Amino acid sequence: MSDGTHGESGAPVDHQRTPYFDVLMDYVDSGVVPFHTPGHMQGHGMDATFREFVGDNVLAIDLTQIRGLDDLLQPTESIDEAQRLAADAYGADHSFFLINGSTSGNQIMMMAAADPGDKIAVPRNAHKSALGGLIMSGVLPVYMQPEVDEGLHMDHTVTPETVRRTLDEHPDLKAIYIVSPTYYGVAADLARIAEVVHERGLPLLLDEAWGPHFRFHPALPLDGIAAGADLCINSTHKMLGSLSQTAMLHQKGSRIRIDRLKAVVKLFLSTSPNLVLVASLDVARRQMALEGRRLLSRTIELANDTRNRLNAIDGIYCFGAELQGRPGVFELDPTKITVTVKDLGYTGYEAEEILRRRYNVQCELADLFNCLALFTIGTSQEAADRLVHGVAQLAREDRPIDVFSPSGVLERRMQTGTYALPKMPPLRMAPREAFLAKTELVRFKESRGRICAEVITPYPPGIPVIAPGEEITSDIIEYLDLELRAGVRMQGPYDAELRNVRVVQEAGDDSQVRDETVEKAAVGAPARHAGARRS
Repeated sequence: MSDGTHGESGAPVDHQRTPYFDVLMDYVDSGVVPFHTPGHMQGHGMDATFREFVGDNVLAIDLTQIRGLDDLLQPTESIDEAQRLAADAYGADHSFFLINGSTSGNQIMMMAAADPGDKIAVPRNAHKSALGGLIMSGVLPVYMQPEVDEGLHMDHTVTPETVRRTLDEHPDLKAIYIVSPTYYGVAADLARIAEVVHERGLPLLLDEAWGPHFRFHPALPLDGIAAGADLCINSTHKMLGSLSQTAMLHQKGSRIRIDRLKAVVKLFLSTSPNLVLVASLDVARRQMALEGRRLLSRTIELANDTRNRLNAIDGIYCFGAELQGRPGVFELDPTKITVTVKDLGYTGYEAEEILRRRYNVQCELADLFNCLALFTIGTSQEAADRLVHGVAQLAREDRPIDVFSPSGVLERRMQTGTYALPKMPPLRMAPREAFLAKTELVRFKESRGRICAEVITPYPPGIPVIAPGEEITSDIIEYLDLELRAGVRMQGPYDAELRNVRVVQEAGDDSQVRDETVEKAAVGAPARHAGARRS
């Protein structure tokens, strides 16, 4: 990392500068009379209530890409300088500002690294945006099984051994795609994985959405670019100070053609980007380059103290350093605190709801056994105290609502420890082929053996349980049914209640299901459960 005055090449670098933010402020201060988009004309035409709430300044810099404000798709001036400063801060050769989150970054990486019909190795716990990349690019996935932690009910990362075995079994692979860290802060052995991948002359693509802060503190896991990733995405908005929807894509080395990468980036960027979002990336880089270590030291100390306080509560478990060294757990991000509540008799969904409704504390996500709390540079001691208080009260109370079915199947499975994640389903068709195929609706509970044509994702964390092209198995049906009864919210399927599922039409069947009762069941029925919510 640069020291704020000299980049890795030795050339002078001034990380005090925010070239793009400065240009926007200069435009506002100049008093230019606008006759251009957006239509609210720097706030003058904005609804008064909204304008009063967000303030005049943010509306004044909500501008369009006119002369002097550079062009995100073809930057040559202030955005180009801002991106070069970001590249220096992250140790990359090139960095690109993204305004559609790491979702677009995942899709860009897929299309930049391989051609339609090529194969890329992908962990089965990749975010659903990676599936979008597979569908749009026409790339064929070779799924890798991450290490599974049945006790915590979560996947960790893939190991270097899994990557090597996958490369041996599929010598025609064109790239390896890795997720590290996971949503829960578990990091892979990236340096060894990079060595294994680069031995074959292949590029390593990294979804590091949850690790944009790693670069800026030695107590955090090794960042992707330092570990050897050829392409790496960071959701700057997730753990740093930029606005929601912003991210960065970093490139290093020569295994990815930079001309192709730039061409693909342009496909995924709006010609009317929100310049407030772009400016927030500029200032977030400056903050980390100059103050990152100090700010993160405080954050890490606060998170570790809070973890210890939570672990002192009977019935609560927050994993930490004791997990390190287990398969798929090479390093841990201490700023992610996973509160495991299963020993209290709660699901994570119930605990999240109680914390929000009774104690006004909102977690990042809930799953069957856990709630996840993020500690960032914006987390205060007061906020940490509120979380500890809420969890302590939660541990003292009886479960207020029984959300389980009368049979109590899910509750008994939780108590006996037999609630298992489903096995990776067989891949029967390419994701793009299945997504674009003729489809029909069938009853989900009767869909075993059919080829799924849609993404079905408990959200959060956003990891698909079944994806286009995969065979629907009994395990998948049972697992998703239990998750629905526990209160999870599904993203992706046409029928969010999963009474029905879109599957590939079988050969010889020229008709699609058009039963009005099916259609009404899919889209007109009231929700049966309150699903998980994200802040």
